Amino acid sequence: MIRQIRYFHAVVRNNSFSEAAEECHISQSAISQQIQALERELGFPLMKRENRRFLLTPAGEYFYQKTLVLVSDLDRICRESARISHGGTASLRVGYPRCYGGREFHRALKEFSECCPEVTVEITCGNHEELYELLRTEQVDLVMNDQRRAFSDEYVNSLLAEVESCVEVAAHSPLAGLTSVEPQELKNTPCILISSDAQRENEADYYRTVVGFQGEYLFAQNMEEARLLVIGGRGFMPEDGNSELFGLGEAIKRIPLVRAGRPVVRNYCAFWKRDNSGYYIEAFAEMLKRQFET
Repeated sequence: MIRQIRYFHAVVRNNSFSEAAEECHISQSAISQQIQALERELGFPLMKRENRRFLLTPAGEYFYQKTLVLVSDLDRICRESARISHGGTASLRVGYPRCYGGREFHRALKEFSECCPEVTVEITCGNHEELYELLRTEQVDLVMNDQRRAFSDEYVNSLLAEVESCVEVAAHSPLAGLTSVEPQELKNTPCILISSDAQRENEADYYRTVVGFQGEYLFAQNMEEARLLVIGGRGFMPEDGNSELFGLGEAIKRIPLVRAGRPVVRNYCAFWKRDNSGYYIEAFAEMLKRQFET
């Protein structure tokens, strides 16, 4: 019933079934069915429906106001229970890609910290395989990572976004005049990757065999170092089209990466072990998904 009440709150808050469905990541027909199921269980109508509009019944208005307090108390009880279960100290361990240049992760972290100030958040960055290993060995609770292997039933695999890829080159490079570029066209230009020393071979192998960059590889430890190499004309860096340049737009040009004329797409997901699901993990994952959708 609690989930149905949350759906009801979303409909009233948005004054729209369609917008509430979008917020809750379900179909409009599904959220309508859930509200109807809630009304059947309660034994009275919450809404009067007229065409595409609705009004709360007096009972619905009372139920809405009182259950706002109920759900708020429940959320607080869940947080406190989680804190107690962790020996009095609630924590969340999350990881994200060291090469990720977007702000979604940072905004989700800000929202989570404001919502759950009692939780200590431990942040780890790493390359794809490093993050996978940390999750597999339960050294982190959740990772935001790009998808490079088939989904496993051992994990919750929440798709966050399909992001079109690009390459970043120096604005003064002849390549900057291209409107799009195929991987094989860059075979004579070094590819700059952000990687730890231990993961260089894995990263190069992925970009060579899967993405199709066949030339030389250069490596940087972080985004700042990588972009300095780009600006210096040392090569190109594969990146996502929604990442931020932080005032470097005059020095760096982005070129869409295509294959057979179609955009090369990268999937970003939130992963966590299915048997390790909990309030804080799922709350952070939902916040992260919302940030990708805005």
